[in-house]
Amino acid sequence: MQEEPTLESRRIYDGKVVALRVDTIRLPDGGTATREVVEHGASVVMVPVDDRGQVLLVRQYRKSAEQSLLEAPAGGLEEGESPEDGVLRELQEEIGHTAGKLERMTGFWIAPGFCTEYMHTYIATDLRPSALAPDEDESIEVVPTPLEHISELIRSGEIQDGKSVAALLMALHVFADRL
Repeated sequence: MQEEPTLESRRIYDGKVVALRVDTIRLPDGGTATREVVEHGASVVMVPVDDRGQVLLVRQYRKSAEQSLLEAPAGGLEEGESPEDGVLRELQEEIGHTAGKLERMTGFWIAPGFCTEYMHTYIATDLRPSALAPDEDESIEVVPTPLEHISELIRSGEIQDGKSVAALLMALHVFADRL
């Protein structure tokens, strides 16, 4: 596949979480087109599993979906923060625990057709209480869920969030290989 060189780039919005730019690009046939790009920093999603085999999921209201969603804990990386440090910070902010062991599974582009966000996925185990103040604009409920119920929650549509589905299915695969 050929690249699409940028001929011009205009930033049209700078927000707290995202920025939006419109790029004019050169197509392989010589023509031009525009690409709308949502700029968003890298992020992490983790599957925290306690010593009883419970996944500590979170439920929070998502304005864009206009509903509360059951999700794996996740969040954006701060400037200069490593994915591992971001995982440990987000675990403390969202579920009030830290992890003694982190295992990187993989990473993926959230929505590469229009967004620059790359998400790193981890399994977090050896959990112990350790809380940081949550983000002031978040209201999160921790929902301990048996690992063996995750597949059904995805199939039934109780878990609808794409990043959570991806991370949880990967984690189930990892845990199945260990049995």
